[in-house]
Amino acid sequence: MISAISWVPRGAAKLVPVEAEPPTQEEIDEAIKTIAQHAEGGSDADEDDEGNGDMEVDGEAEVEEVDEVAQAKAAARALAKGSVDDVADELKELNMDNYDDEEEGIEIFSSGQGDLYYASNDLDPYLNKNDDDDDDDEEIEDMTIKPTDLMIVCAYNEDDVNSLQVNLLEETEDGDLNMFVHHEVPLADFPLCTAWMDFNLKGGDKGNFVAVGTMDPAIEIWDLDIVDEVQPHLVLGGHSKKKKKVKGKKAKKYKKGSHRSSVLGLAWNKEVRNVLASASADQTVKIWDVAVGKCAVTLEHHDDKVQSVAWSQQSPEILLSGSFDKTVAMNDMNDGGQSCHKWSVEADVESLVWDPHNEHSFVVSLENGMVQAFDKRTASSNSNSGRPTFTLHAHEKAVSSITFSPSTPNFLATGSTDKMVKLWDLSNNQPSCIASLNPKLGAVFSLSFSDDNPFLLAGGGSKGKLKVWNTLTEPAVANKFGK
Repeated sequence: MISAISWVPRGAAKLVPVEAEPPTQEEIDEAIKTIAQHAEGGSDADEDDEGNGDMEVDGEAEVEEVDEVAQAKAAARALAKGSVDDVADELKELNMDNYDDEEEGIEIFSSGQGDLYYASNDLDPYLNKNDDDDDDDEEIEDMTIKPTDLMIVCAYNEDDVNSLQVNLLEETEDGDLNMFVHHEVPLADFPLCTAWMDFNLKGGDKGNFVAVGTMDPAIEIWDLDIVDEVQPHLVLGGHSKKKKKVKGKKAKKYKKGSHRSSVLGLAWNKEVRNVLASASADQTVKIWDVAVGKCAVTLEHHDDKVQSVAWSQQSPEILLSGSFDKTVAMNDMNDGGQSCHKWSVEADVESLVWDPHNEHSFVVSLENGMVQAFDKRTASSNSNSGRPTFTLHAHEKAVSSITFSPSTPNFLATGSTDKMVKLWDLSNNQPSCIASLNPKLGAVFSLSFSDDNPFLLAGGGSKGKLKVWNTLTEPAVANKFGK
């Protein structure tokens, strides 16, 4: 399945990706050692991560929920992948399975010149075989990104394999679009959400990174300009290696500031570029300073799982969050999030988004198939702010994802677990459906318009397929928004 999608702005990625350094033998040995320790029941002698001496522990620490042996094995497989693949290629070339079999027509006697020796080294094909470095250069050259290509990152799961797929979308001479997987990034746990960031964690002006939230409380940040990487560049929060016994059971210990449950939503602040917001099943919202890798603020204004977060583009200090407690909250981070206004909605919040063309408006999608819009100016000091500007029965099942076209006012797309994608004209706060499509994705979990081509809509769902729809091919879309 595909659970989340993020577009990479055109020109943000390096035209020629960097190849990751292969894992050292020490790293492989350490991974194998970790697997052995977990297989024997673990060891309490593990040291904390560097700088984690002041780790926090829940009052009632949670019992181990994740199969750490499986995670360790996955890490070892990833670390050893290069070595194992090299050995497998060599064995395949030797054809050991058929080593003793004689092929028909085989020449028993020498055919003459060249079988045993060569008059000069220049005649020996083995000495003049292309170097592996040349092969590597050719492989990297094949992965070169053209300046006109678009890149889409999707969170992917199939048969217990979790990864990020980095896809290239290229336009042919006749205007058609071809999409293929450029490279994949291995993930240790089931991915739930992503957020692309251009804040350069390695120094310099801008980078090409993506933050990933999973079933694990840690947030992984990966460098998308590196291929064959097996470790994230940065991890925010997560579990400490050291555990503490609580009532006779080994309980998890968390890094300082970490979420305590799955990370369900992520939002990067495009104006304050070192800031990332996260929503979690632990009922909290956290504000991270990725420059130092620490949690700066924890917000605890919801009473149930927090599903989605979104920064205002026009007022980058304003943060929205939507929860299963059937509320949307708005926090002003100028005062550390202390001022909070809430709107009540009809059902659990699935997704929310600011209207990029109206600084006062935001739209919320709900578990009961409804979509509601609100005006932030109706916020009041009481617990129930103003009424919605419109309420729309958009789908028969949960509306899992909503997205605005970034440069086309009043153009909204909705995706649902009813397998449908619908396009809406929101003019005058009177929504009308102008196109609908069953894209054969199964239950639709994620939709996103491209910033570079505002009519390209990417979608993913339960069938594990990523599709891109040129919505301008719909006559009603062309008539209404084509100009």
